[in-house]
Amino acid sequence: MSYIRPSLVLMILLTLITGIAYPLLTTGLSQLLFANKAAGSIISVAGKPVGSALIGQQFTRPDYFWGRPSATSGTPYNALASGGSNLAITNPALDQAIAERIAALRAANSHSSATVPVDLVTTSGSGLDPQISPEAAQWQAPRIASQRGLPLSQVQKLIDENTVKPMPDFFGEPVVNVLLLNRALDESQP
Repeated sequence: MSYIRPSLVLMILLTLITGIAYPLLTTGLSQLLFANKAAGSIISVAGKPVGSALIGQQFTRPDYFWGRPSATSGTPYNALASGGSNLAITNPALDQAIAERIAALRAANSHSSATVPVDLVTTSGSGLDPQISPEAAQWQAPRIASQRGLPLSQVQKLIDENTVKPMPDFFGEPVVNVLLLNRALDESQP
């Protein structure tokens, strides 16, 4: 009986600290210090949300840049089912999926080089990546310019303007957020 009271007090104390105080503190600090990211980094057009800068979306129209393939279950870029394909490099299903993606990309991007950037044919670990490499965006640029009737140099300039470089350089690779790039593309045309 002498062990029950201290155990209950400790359980209640730890529940208050780890179950209430800590979550409230971290939520409050994130709202205070990183308000946009804590709110989901929602991108709005004319007051209507069109997506998040943190979660990829599926773009299929030929006049938009396309992101990485998504392996989430149900629908592509399903944030409730985040996860990779879990296919091993030796799995024939992975080889077949990549071959199909390459064929589809080459068919849609006939003006681009034969070498398809790897991030356009492989899924990420989360299946939700909103970014692609600048090389993947540049590879799609001829299709976008042709579809929108824009000079290729203007599309390449938009890619350069929307490329985020890590600071300092050894912290990662430059990336392009597909949603933000497509929004910049829409805003560049009357």
